[in-house]
Amino acid sequence: MDKSTRKSKKSTSAASDNSKTLPNSVNEDISQQQDPGSATITVTAVEIPELTEDEQRDRLHLERRVERAFFEAGKALAELRDRRLYRSTHKTFEEYCRDRFGHSRRQSYLLMDAAVVFENLLEKCDPLDHILPTNECQVRPMTKLEPQEQQKVWVKAVEQAGGKVPPARIVKNVVQQIMERTQVPNTYQLGEVCQILAKDNPELRGKGGCWGIVNHVGQFSCTVKIWDGEYAVGLQHLKSYNYLPAECEQMQVICDRINRMYSGGLEESVQKFLEMLGKLNRAYLTALEEKVLRVLESEYIN
Repeated sequence: MDKSTRKSKKSTSAASDNSKTLPNSVNEDISQQQDPGSATITVTAVEIPELTEDEQRDRLHLERRVERAFFEAGKALAELRDRRLYRSTHKTFEEYCRDRFGHSRRQSYLLMDAAVVFENLLEKCDPLDHILPTNECQVRPMTKLEPQEQQKVWVKAVEQAGGKVPPARIVKNVVQQIMERTQVPNTYQLGEVCQILAKDNPELRGKGGCWGIVNHVGQFSCTVKIWDGEYAVGLQHLKSYNYLPAECEQMQVICDRINRMYSGGLEESVQKFLEMLGKLNRAYLTALEEKVLRVLESEYIN
């Protein structure tokens, strides 16, 4: 009887203790749900180790690869075009870029133009700064400027960006400010025959002395159609031949004929002949030049 009584009291006591503990924990949970702001969160500090010298060197090397990605693409495209390495599979460089890389004509030429500007900045900017363009859009507004102006624009754009790589918007604004200060009225007219003056401009490499037909007049440049395509050329790189209207019309016909020829797959000798015609400093073809051009047209144009 005494043992059962003690056992009963012990059970009752244990139950009593449980009943006291349970409401406290429940109240604690409820209080946390009702007032989350009073909860205490313990955060364990994690120490982040500094980069080793090898890691710092690897980071810098990889950053340079990212920066130069569009530059390397533009340089490669220019070499593929200049050496006509596409000729075994495609008639034109534009068709090759579209099929091989999914590029439009504009995309390919934007990358090539950007590579020229990047190379100029790489040569002229302080290499210790390590601030260079990282994509084609940042470079695009500068492609129509002289090399020395490109450097000035980039330095000022970096300053405006707080010492960081500037977005394309800032570069474009700086270019616009410079062009407004040096604005020259564009007096060229549609259909006018002009000569391209390279003047050490890398964008016009190989085009110095070529004649072309103005087919678009912009505020600071003209789009000129020459023997192998169309190019946007700054006013400072153009010189009018001052041909009479009839002579301009005649040169327009010659230009169209050469362009149709150049769009086909060509042997090197044919390409050189068309390039020679593209640098004539007279408004007509000789009888022999006309005869050779007709023969080539019959051979290459269906």
